[in-house]
Amino acid sequence: MAKRDYYEVLGVPKGASLDEIKKAYRKLAIQYHPDKNAGNQEAEEKFKESTEAYEVLADPKKRQAYDQFGFAGVEGLGSSGGAHDFSSVFRDFEDIFGDFSGIFDSFFGGGGRRRSSRDSVRRGADLRYNLEITFEEAVFGTKKELSFSKNHSCSACKGTGTESGSGKKVCSTCNGSGQVRRSSGFFSIASPCPTCNGEGYLLENPCRQCGGTGLERKRQKLKVTIPPGIETGKRINIPQQGEAGMNGGPPGDLYVYVSVHPHEHFERDGTDIYCVIPISITQASLGTDIYVTTIDDKKVKVKIPAGTQNGKVLRLRNEGIPYLHNANRRGDMYIKILVEVPTRLSSKAKNLLQELAEMHGEKDNPKPIRLSELR
Repeated sequence: MAKRDYYEVLGVPKGASLDEIKKAYRKLAIQYHPDKNAGNQEAEEKFKESTEAYEVLADPKKRQAYDQFGFAGVEGLGSSGGAHDFSSVFRDFEDIFGDFSGIFDSFFGGGGRRRSSRDSVRRGADLRYNLEITFEEAVFGTKKELSFSKNHSCSACKGTGTESGSGKKVCSTCNGSGQVRRSSGFFSIASPCPTCNGEGYLLENPCRQCGGTGLERKRQKLKVTIPPGIETGKRINIPQQGEAGMNGGPPGDLYVYVSVHPHEHFERDGTDIYCVIPISITQASLGTDIYVTTIDDKKVKVKIPAGTQNGKVLRLRNEGIPYLHNANRRGDMYIKILVEVPTRLSSKAKNLLQELAEMHGEKDNPKPIRLSELR
């Protein structure tokens, strides 16, 4: 039977990129996978045909020779003699097949004993704790007691997973490799051993308390210090307070994510605090002294100048929030003045305001002011 053009075999145009060639070959290799087509001679031949085509077109030198001279150009390069250099074909196999990278590894020195995961020291998983605190606690710092469940090393077996006096035995199915192999012709597939779940060993007498895992779930309480100035979204890292490690491995870390409740009167912007203070028209016009309560619950005297306009902002230095990493420094407190217009007036008050309006020559047709002039 005459050989088909390699580009035709892979179903790609002559100017196809290497990525297009890899993608086309991957699709064909999975489709005609000998393990999926056991006993199907036609599928095996198509797999070999696509492999041969890929071997040539994925190699720049071979591809150039093939493009110039056809099959004659690659006869001496290990592509058309029937025996293929699979180590060359699948040098970038993991890049092509991803999770299928275990396929063919028996051709390239694979099949050796795999280290059992029961023997490997593994760090424990990290944990996340979501902590809600008040606005004042965020400003001044606090201490909180956390309560959560996590895995500890089993107290009965000390994390070994076995009853006292017993141990582990090599899995007879995979002989400790943790893998079993199935072959179809020249094709070999490695998969986790179904007997030991890929561990390579079996427990002779699993611990009754932890079921052989070496871990047990316990409730834990832990005190954590919240520094002054913390804000929503910040996290606190507590080393080695996460899940227990495996086989003597170190525990993971605990990450405490902080969420701050809003305050009834204050708002925050970085280390600064903002609030709104209402005053009367009389106070705004004549000026006055008022007393403002800060976040520290202090009464601070604030002078309102005569003729203060609605929306004016006054600043109180160092009455804001401490800097997160320098509690000796603080932001400022900003007070926005809200001039309240009375909705109910007595006859006497109306007469007085009317007299005031006449004195100032107020008119019914005020002149517009550009918005930029108010900024």
